[in-house]
Amino acid sequence: MQTGAHLDREHCVRAVRSKDARFDGWFFTAVVTTRIYCRPSCPVVPPKPENMTFYPSAAACQQAGFRACKRCRPDTSPGSPEWNRRADLVARAMRLIADGVVDREGVPGLAARLGYSTRQVERQLLAELGAGPLALARAQRAQTARLLIETTPLPMAEIAFAAGFASVRAFNDTVREVFALSPSELRARVPRSGGGTPGVLTLRLPFRPPLNPSNLFGHLAATAVPGVEEWLPQSPDGVGPTGAYRRTLRLPYGHGIVALAPRPDHIACRLTLSDLRDLTVAISRCRRLLDLDADPVAVDERLRSDPLLAPLVDRAPGRRVPRTVDEAEFAVRAVLGQQVSTAAARTHAARLVTAHGKPLDDPEGGLTHLFPSPEALAAVDPETLAMPRARRTTFTTLVRQLADGTLRLGAEADWPDIRARLLALPGFGPWTVDVIAMRALGDPDAFLPTDLGIRRAAAESGLPSTPAALTARAEAWRPWRAYAVQYLWATGSHPINFLPA
Repeated sequence: MQTGAHLDREHCVRAVRSKDARFDGWFFTAVVTTRIYCRPSCPVVPPKPENMTFYPSAAACQQAGFRACKRCRPDTSPGSPEWNRRADLVARAMRLIADGVVDREGVPGLAARLGYSTRQVERQLLAELGAGPLALARAQRAQTARLLIETTPLPMAEIAFAAGFASVRAFNDTVREVFALSPSELRARVPRSGGGTPGVLTLRLPFRPPLNPSNLFGHLAATAVPGVEEWLPQSPDGVGPTGAYRRTLRLPYGHGIVALAPRPDHIACRLTLSDLRDLTVAISRCRRLLDLDADPVAVDERLRSDPLLAPLVDRAPGRRVPRTVDEAEFAVRAVLGQQVSTAAARTHAARLVTAHGKPLDDPEGGLTHLFPSPEALAAVDPETLAMPRARRTTFTTLVRQLADGTLRLGAEADWPDIRARLLALPGFGPWTVDVIAMRALGDPDAFLPTDLGIRRAAAESGLPSTPAALTARAEAWRPWRAYAVQYLWATGSHPINFLPA
């Protein structure tokens, strides 16, 4: 499905009748006779087509007076793939709302980050999503509240403010309106298993199947910076078949530690937060890190159209693009990794972490620091950096621009503008810019035709191996060339392609 999928009524009706989970998050089905809205894959008997109305967002359903279904829980659907594959105003706004900007800075703050007036932002969101920024943020607060109600023993007043509500009354009214239950009734529906650990939440992060975890977790584990990231053989829930990727998180109100592990139908997530107000942001960044809102069926279908790429896709479909929880951190690490091995890049980053990162405690593992902030790195004496002089200049120029706000790589980033700004920095060539575009900015069409591993894989697959010829061939793979990179990299024996033991 594409933008405006909810307007294709025939397609939507077919998806609902077949209970097709691939379209969860693309659109929502509101039933006019019951005043309830559902995800397309709701297990109940589908309503008559004449009783179905389709909306592009949960917020639009709520604004129209519909309540969330208690069976399919549409508020827990995977996010729409649209917001991670586009760089226009609406997509950037949705990424910022998911990152909690409206709750922290209001609609004027959202508009300022986007470089538009509040009226322009509201008009475009209403036109495409049927709801403005306040309604979209309210729907997100309701989802966070439900999560805290069902997974923690916290008092309701604490949950209200942790979820971003201005008052307990607004929290109570919203929960009743959206879920047709009071907060206490919502909690009573969930079996309790003990008090739990304060600040620790165990969650299930949904995704659209298929998902191939090998390159996703293999890449994160193989490039993990000691002290900031690690791979543990034990899963977050203690019973899973695989280990867990763990890392520290710098968040708006505090810090956190997350453990993530693949399961057949979800990602097991264990979050430890110093401030529960960061829950929404932490979940959003973890989903982005693992590319969980992608539509793998659409991606793989396009890539299979190339007969030489099709065998790589068929061998292990559902590959994701491993991304980041901190765009500035990744840009710094990309510079540290220029023209050196993965092991050397990890060593350089670990030295910076030890010397300039913020220490923290980790009773459950070996994490020791937050990755240094751009402000901390901008204060580093360049002469203390163990790297060639030219790369020192690249490093110091980058961190200064990140620290003073000249360069913003966050969710509000305009991809073409950021590419141009990065290319203008000393020591930044196309490879570094595209790696940052692919993994930090989240551009699904970023491509690395000069990468040695890509060129070798292309030659072995019968594809052109020169950058110009490969780029021309890859035109047919748009807008999913970043996923083609993952399939090509997967032909090698590098540790990034395998889940650690």
